[in-house]
Amino acid sequence: MIHIITDTGSDLPKQLSDEYNISMIPLVVQINNEEYLDRSNIEPKQLYTYMKDGAVPKTAQVPPALIKETLTSYAKNGQPAIYITLSSGISGTYQTAVLMKNEVLEEYPDAQIEVFDSQAASLGYGLMVYEAAKEAKEGKALNEIMNTLQHYQKHLESIFTVDDLEYLLRGGRVSKTAAVMGTLLKIKPVLHMEDGKLFPLEKLRGKKKVLGRMVELMKERAESLDDITIGISHADDTETAQALKELIIEETGNRNILITMIGCAIGAHAGPGTIALFFLNTPKKVY
Repeated sequence: MIHIITDTGSDLPKQLSDEYNISMIPLVVQINNEEYLDRSNIEPKQLYTYMKDGAVPKTAQVPPALIKETLTSYAKNGQPAIYITLSSGISGTYQTAVLMKNEVLEEYPDAQIEVFDSQAASLGYGLMVYEAAKEAKEGKALNEIMNTLQHYQKHLESIFTVDDLEYLLRGGRVSKTAAVMGTLLKIKPVLHMEDGKLFPLEKLRGKKKVLGRMVELMKERAESLDDITIGISHADDTETAQALKELIIEETGNRNILITMIGCAIGAHAGPGTIALFFLNTPKKVY
């Protein structure tokens, strides 16, 4: 069976990674000059507590040696594996993984190891990982799973909003003036992923309007919402995530909705209160 590997930026719920035996490589976050491994020796809720207390966390790539060690463990046992990474548009993890894969192949030239750039973040590529793991468990071939991943990469929609523009200001996503005025006027941006990078889409006043607009955008962009898994991730805001879920059910009838907390890798940049919505704009093809 093909083994699926990902990193903690995928925010895949632990029960799913355990159920499908998915290898999870921890991303690195630095807080108050201390280095932590995401979901290993720090949990997302702890990160958001630090941030609410004024800490300014930074993120770092997975140590190359850890990626190489993981890939080598499958190569030397002759087990095919696919590593699905955080978008290369916002992280260097994909490029590092490709370099490590090439080093592994020098030692094990017959190994079947693939590294796939999700061009997504958080549960966006968590849904890709989940689908790939289901297909691997069904016994599908490596090329079939890669085709599915390419379909997700092309058709996945990712829509975000943040609770506090200050965190986007720190990351250079908005100007200081926009952040100050946005905070005063309670303006909340709606952003989306395009070509693996995050871009502003609209600005609205009030959380309720933002959630309504996120659902409107989903209905506008999706061919069909009947046969897909919809993902919601949140940065320590279960109440709003649940409100979004209920709105989606009310507006679309789709109850196949997965909710998870945004991990340290994405949360360090987006900040507490971030809400993200993920869905395919066209149903998965059957190959």
